[in-house]
Amino acid sequence: MTPVAQARPGSAAPQRSTPDDARRHDLAAFLRSRRERIAPEQVGLPMTGRRRTPGLRREEVAQLAAVGVTWYTWLEQGRDIQVSTQVLDAVARALLLDPSERAHLFTLAGAEDPAPIQDCPSVTPSVRLVLDQLAPYPAVVLNARYDVLAYNAQYTGFVGRLDELPPEDRNLMWLAFTDSHFRQVLIDYRTERLGMVARFRAAMADHSAGPAWKALLARVRKASPDFEEEWQRHEVMRPSNGIKRFQVPGVGLLRCEYTNFWLSPRLGTRIVSYTPLDEETRALMDKLPTSL
Repeated sequence: MTPVAQARPGSAAPQRSTPDDARRHDLAAFLRSRRERIAPEQVGLPMTGRRRTPGLRREEVAQLAAVGVTWYTWLEQGRDIQVSTQVLDAVARALLLDPSERAHLFTLAGAEDPAPIQDCPSVTPSVRLVLDQLAPYPAVVLNARYDVLAYNAQYTGFVGRLDELPPEDRNLMWLAFTDSHFRQVLIDYRTERLGMVARFRAAMADHSAGPAWKALLARVRKASPDFEEEWQRHEVMRPSNGIKRFQVPGVGLLRCEYTNFWLSPRLGTRIVSYTPLDEETRALMDKLPTSL
């Protein structure tokens, strides 16, 4: 059966921007970016005629998803239309979305809980105790926006003296794209930043109208052409564990495995610990700072 979506006519009078407006705008841009990256032969379509733009045409996506061309065009234009999970599933499959991209699509379309559980609003004494007990391994508490909420002494080897920075600069996204101690010691910062932007974009789908999120995004876009270029790619990624390398002055090369420990039911506030990947790193971690 062909999925059905119904359009709701909107008023022509000027209206105030709402969270739903922001979601639809992001959804439209995301769909265009995913459509334009797919070659017709990837989905079994013949290459016919000259194409003015890369990727699939809108009518081809509609055909693959078994939805009306007009309806898909409205969706990609950010119009206020109702959409079922069945239709979203069909569009996700037509655009060859990976699990992270699929989750991002559903979030932007408002298909998740309209009243999601909020992240942990503060760092409790027990969380601070855990940070201290993780020494000599560096550890930090981050929220989904990459704000640094708390950290142990060893983590200052990676980010420097955060207490000497303005509160608005105590954010790993800001530090990664501006001249900072964090960017200087993070060896693979160019590639690490790509994942940060993708995870930030995925997380922002739930907070696209939030003032703090919009303010951070505007600051980093203005400060870093590299960030702006990466932001326009519309890549999304779920948080994951991994490996990072740091060249810390006075300490040496640290090869670390980082692990996320979530402090809320959703993928928001978390403790990130850095443990040694080899014995050499284990020994060098004893040289990291021991007091804030």
